[in-house]
Amino acid sequence: MTDATQNTEAQELTAEELAEIERKYDEGAATRQVTPGMAKALRFVALAFAVYHYLTAGFSLPPDHWHMGWHLAGLFILTYALFPLIKTPTAFSLKTGPMRLGGVPYIDIILMILGVSAALYLGLAWRGIPLLGIEEQTFRMGDPNQFDMFFGCVLILLVLDIARRTLGWVLPLIICIFMCYALFGPIFPGILQHPGVKFRTFVSSMYFPQEGIFGVTLWVVSTIVFHFVLFGVIAQRTGLGQLFIDNATILAGRYTGGPAKVSVVSSAFFGTISGSSVANTVSTGALTIPNMKRLGYPGHFAGGVEAASSAGGQITPPIMGAAAFIMAEFLELPYTTIIIAAIFPAILHYVGVFAVVHLMARRLNLKGLSKEMLPKFKEVWKQGWANIVPLMGLLVVLFNGYTPFMSAFCGISLSIIAGMSRRKEPITLVYAAAFIGFVIWKFTGGGFGPYMTAILVLGAIVATFNPQQRITLNEMADTFETGVKYALAVGAASAAVGIVVGVINTTGVGFRIGFMVTQGASNLGSDIFNLFSLTGFQLFSVEDLTLFISLVFIALACILMGAGIPTTALYIMLVSVAQPALAQLGIPPIASHMFVLYYGVVAEITPPVCTSAYAAAAIANSNPFRTGISAFTLGLGKVVAPMAFVYAPVLLIVSSTGFDLWEFTYTATSCIMGVIALSASVVGYWLAPLGRIYRILLAFSGLVFIAPTLQADLVALIIASPAIISQIITRRKARATA
Repeated sequence: MTDATQNTEAQELTAEELAEIERKYDEGAATRQVTPGMAKALRFVALAFAVYHYLTAGFSLPPDHWHMGWHLAGLFILTYALFPLIKTPTAFSLKTGPMRLGGVPYIDIILMILGVSAALYLGLAWRGIPLLGIEEQTFRMGDPNQFDMFFGCVLILLVLDIARRTLGWVLPLIICIFMCYALFGPIFPGILQHPGVKFRTFVSSMYFPQEGIFGVTLWVVSTIVFHFVLFGVIAQRTGLGQLFIDNATILAGRYTGGPAKVSVVSSAFFGTISGSSVANTVSTGALTIPNMKRLGYPGHFAGGVEAASSAGGQITPPIMGAAAFIMAEFLELPYTTIIIAAIFPAILHYVGVFAVVHLMARRLNLKGLSKEMLPKFKEVWKQGWANIVPLMGLLVVLFNGYTPFMSAFCGISLSIIAGMSRRKEPITLVYAAAFIGFVIWKFTGGGFGPYMTAILVLGAIVATFNPQQRITLNEMADTFETGVKYALAVGAASAAVGIVVGVINTTGVGFRIGFMVTQGASNLGSDIFNLFSLTGFQLFSVEDLTLFISLVFIALACILMGAGIPTTALYIMLVSVAQPALAQLGIPPIASHMFVLYYGVVAEITPPVCTSAYAAAAIANSNPFRTGISAFTLGLGKVVAPMAFVYAPVLLIVSSTGFDLWEFTYTATSCIMGVIALSASVVGYWLAPLGRIYRILLAFSGLVFIAPTLQADLVALIIASPAIISQIITRRKARATA
């Protein structure tokens, strides 16, 4: 079926159909059916899991080994109950029988018990168990006893299994390769060869805290990321997501190609509270994709717009998905610093998507939405104004230097109040009263200052004036349960990727691979330099070529390894491997980490494995591969942005190289011009249709514009000038004959 035919079938999908699309393309959203009794038991576990994290964020965290142990235990219970051993067409349907408990096979129940035991054993044996002859944990480091070995092996195997069940085979297979490298070091060639890690040492380092499974990645997810996932789900349920979509429609809907621009703006807004690209695609695409097709956009292009825009949510401040929190922990920087650094690169990405959308609309002569189709600004804010209070409260707490989990606690609390407390129903004010009591308690203990206390108390009071229909306690419980299910995949990934971090720290393979990359790039750069030297031209130095080739190698590795791996897991692996190479090239740490994160996100819209694009294709009823190609070309801003801020760290604003306003303004303008030139080349239209030669010239000029020097910009202008002159002449002729 062609896209032209599909445009006549732009009906909106039902909630059930959208949920099915999300389950199909987001492996972490596909869960099996269980009996009503088991469903109630799992609901209790999920709610206990959510409430535990919510309360510990606001009051105090238990010791790390207990906190991560409880988190991991909850993951094991819910994952083994909800995700089947093998995903077949019938694996998710309800099955009962003598070999099942509530629809869950007994083998999964046994694995669940083993996983919970392995997760909690560390806390139970932390101070030692004299009755069993188990010493304190500090005496067992590097010399594990038989209990440590048993539970350590069990935990390693089961963590890989829950990662496989929630995310597929790719991530566990990559982790197994790292494990083999650690254990069988002598068989590897050349610089990769090492003495090998003894099995007992390997199990000990993977199991005990500080590195391995109970390392920084699981700590960040259990302490910070989970809370922001929960906040995003609750905020969406209370109406913040719809408020974003309505305002995006008001802002952009009436202009040329309105629905596509609504998709870009709403996805940028929505991405601030959603860490999942697929969930973002389904939530906003349900409205924007049918509207784009009705206007005349081809189905594959409409799906590509939504996928590219939604993938940008991972890099859109202030809530950038799990990877950004882990980046802050790795760099030992405040999360607010990461937010500031991400501002311009995110703008560059959306400028690219917006430019392609606008030029395609001009090329197809598409109009905007009629005034009658636009939401009324006054009505939207009259009904939805209170939904912005939780997000504002979260940001105020975060930017005033409080911990991310405290800001998430306040955001979740205000979301609960905005959803459930109404001043006309006094009994419901208990939620607002409880939060106000908490804020005053923190103030008396010195936790909150007078300014913060006043802001939060005022926010809680204002939220009770929400004119929208109140959410019931049972509906809020459903929302909490949904939030927990969304967090299972990222939790499993964080635990599994801890093994990779442990292997890299134990073997030093990151520095070995880094040396291989820089050495290979240096050799290739020298060959290219010598080749150009024979012609008498020396446009680049060997050092410049080495840096550029190294960046290309690492970018390709990020994209190739990112096939089917969640951004968080991919970022952790690649930053452990690629960051040493980037450091050897003299790139500032924050620039190197952002470089890896961006190309990890690019993998989500790069065929052949681009789940966001496939989900959008299902909504658009278009060819999945063509939709993926469209998403990739639309995301060119995200492709070139990392190169830009590596060569010009000033674009990150907070880089260690310093900040100069004039340099930032000039470099940012140059990059935006480059992205617009690339966009015109992709679409084949600027002021008028572009011929093939002119498209090639604009593509080359766009790439050269990204280089942050005056000489490069002059060269780019010279390259683009034939296309620019041709476009101006063609446009004038068209006007003269009109």
